[in-house]
Amino acid sequence: MSWTDLAVNGRILIVDDAMENVQVLYQALRDEQEVLFALDGPTAIEIARQQLPDLILLDAVMPGMDGYAVCAALRATPEVQDIPIIFVTALSQPEDETRALEAGAVDFISKPFNVAVVRARVRTQLTVKRQADAMRELTLTDALTGVANRRHFNDTLELEWRRCARSGMPLSAIMIDIDHFKRYNDAYGHQAGDQCLQKVAVAMKRCASRPQDLLARYGGEEFILLLPQEGLAGATAVARRILDEVDALALPHEASPTSSVVSVSMGIATLQPGEASEPEALIRNADEQLYRAKLHGRNRYSVASAGEPPARHSA
Repeated sequence: MSWTDLAVNGRILIVDDAMENVQVLYQALRDEQEVLFALDGPTAIEIARQQLPDLILLDAVMPGMDGYAVCAALRATPEVQDIPIIFVTALSQPEDETRALEAGAVDFISKPFNVAVVRARVRTQLTVKRQADAMRELTLTDALTGVANRRHFNDTLELEWRRCARSGMPLSAIMIDIDHFKRYNDAYGHQAGDQCLQKVAVAMKRCASRPQDLLARYGGEEFILLLPQEGLAGATAVARRILDEVDALALPHEASPTSSVVSVSMGIATLQPGEASEPEALIRNADEQLYRAKLHGRNRYSVASAGEPPARHSA
């Protein structure tokens, strides 16, 4: 697939305090794009955080928080800082365009604008964003298993921690380790070991299918599953499904003292993000529970919520 084959349809956020300007842009773009709008800066920032548009068309001159302040705020917010911004404004002096570009805009369109030009520039920026997203995806994916790599996980953990802290929702993680994987490699060879990792990863992905769930390869035969806005009960239900799915693969593991087929051990942790804790605490708690699961015989999970000792182990 070439870059020109990438779809340019996307989600556009129009930010303008004049409803008539919003309507003109909406009419120009609605046939090709999903269009959102905001009539002031603070609302635009909140919509951007919640809806994650592919492109923002931003007026420079607005009462209260102007477009330059909105642009600066978006660039300072990690989860939306990479969204491209086109200024669409009545300002037309070279210094106005320079200021917009220095603020972080990718393009500048002066009013009154030509509808065809707006459409063309929107398509161009969406194509550029698709290319950048595709390249970024390559750098954030584990080449062997196709799931997220550790860098992707670390970045997502930071974002979801802040998101859950704002919304008052819990964040759960499941640390997962394939039991006696070194013995599997020794018995069946590294090529078979690679295939085992791939099959187990596919099985685990089936167990956490919400868009916000993230399965990552944490290192070697160890994986981690991040479950934003999910409590301990929901995370435990996912762990049970993982045990069942991996068992259903029925991958022979005659060298394992735990099971005749490939199995996994898991540690589950849930925290309420806030000022009193940090993202690393969630990982530490999950890792401690994984250790306990291994101590109690493997092929099981261990569960503990924040501030509580391990309470339950299940085969």
